Amino acid sequence: MKVTSVNLETVCGITSTLPDNDKVEIAFAGRSNVGKSSLINALMNRKSYARTSGQPGKTQTINFYNINEQLYFVDLPGYGYAKVSQETVKKWGKMIDRYLERSKVLRLIFLLVDIRHKPNQNDIQMYEWCVNYGFNPVVIATKSDKIKRSQRKKQLQQIKDALQVVEGTPVIPFSALDKSGREEIWEYIDMMYEGFEEERK
Repeated sequence: MKVTSVNLETVCGITSTLPDNDKVEIAFAGRSNVGKSSLINALMNRKSYARTSGQPGKTQTINFYNINEQLYFVDLPGYGYAKVSQETVKKWGKMIDRYLERSKVLRLIFLLVDIRHKPNQNDIQMYEWCVNYGFNPVVIATKSDKIKRSQRKKQLQQIKDALQVVEGTPVIPFSALDKSGREEIWEYIDMMYEGFEEERK
């Protein structure tokens, strides 16, 4: 799919009512500063439409990006950010939980983890959460340019083992710097979009 138009259509805070969308939703989850906004910008071919920040915990809302009037990218709040109160963290958790439970058109979740590090308890919990809601997340191993190519296989295996991914789950290395992995990610989005459109016929 060639991206010709992008519109940040809905921003939902902790007390907001979630939109009742009729187009397929693709959600992006990951801990703070894992590179979610950078990935979304790369997929949209926009330099800084989704706000990136060196300061973790920047995305504190659920942001719905309307792509080509065909589908939505849904940017979920980054989790595991230490500098906010536990009460706020719980509220963010409830907000994500509410979204996963209530969206009628969510079909695909990308779970982002940093390729350099073993997934932590928050990542494992998020993965399990998605699976419990009936989703099989595609895992994106971000910042792949930060390690040597020879280390990738080992790091990807470490991610699979820590998350105990369902057999056959894709784990895609991605770099916001050279955009490697972008086309492969788009293949899954296109496939999900086409499947959703078939469902509606």
